[in-house]
Amino acid sequence: MKYITTIKDKKFEIEIQNDGSVLVNGQPREVDFLSLTPSLYSIIMNGHSLEVVIEERDGAYEVLMGGRLYEGAVLDERAQLMLSRHGGKVAETGEVSIKSPMPGMIVAVTVEEGQAVTAGQTVIILESMKMQNELKAPRDGVVQRVSVAAGQTVEQKKVLITIV
Repeated sequence: MKYITTIKDKKFEIEIQNDGSVLVNGQPREVDFLSLTPSLYSIIMNGHSLEVVIEERDGAYEVLMGGRLYEGAVLDERAQLMLSRHGGKVAETGEVSIKSPMPGMIVAVTVEEGQAVTAGQTVIILESMKMQNELKAPRDGVVQRVSVAAGQTVEQKKVLITIV
């Protein structure tokens, strides 16, 4: 699986191979990690041991490593593709629809009609191919319409939530 990580306007392509090895911008890296708690990890990278705290806040990630705090964004291949198909930008005004990127089942709807949302906030959890995918608000706004409910199956491209 490939991830595009942006830290201070610098992009890194991180690819996790099927055998567990990691490539960063095409270069192999020796990385081994163990989750100690939901946000604390023990990482051995290139022979050095580190404790790393990773927390998601408002769609961005904060990483505390080696006494330094980094903030960045992470997009997987699917999110990157969806962003590029929309020209990389979402309209700042008007109606925006969040559609199902694939067929699946709605696990949870985390917002309700009339609720204010912020960019990056999880609004739907969709399960597909035994994986749960968090669908996030593409911009700040107010939920105008929720078109699905938990437990409902949906087809690809079905409108799930509309934000204004």
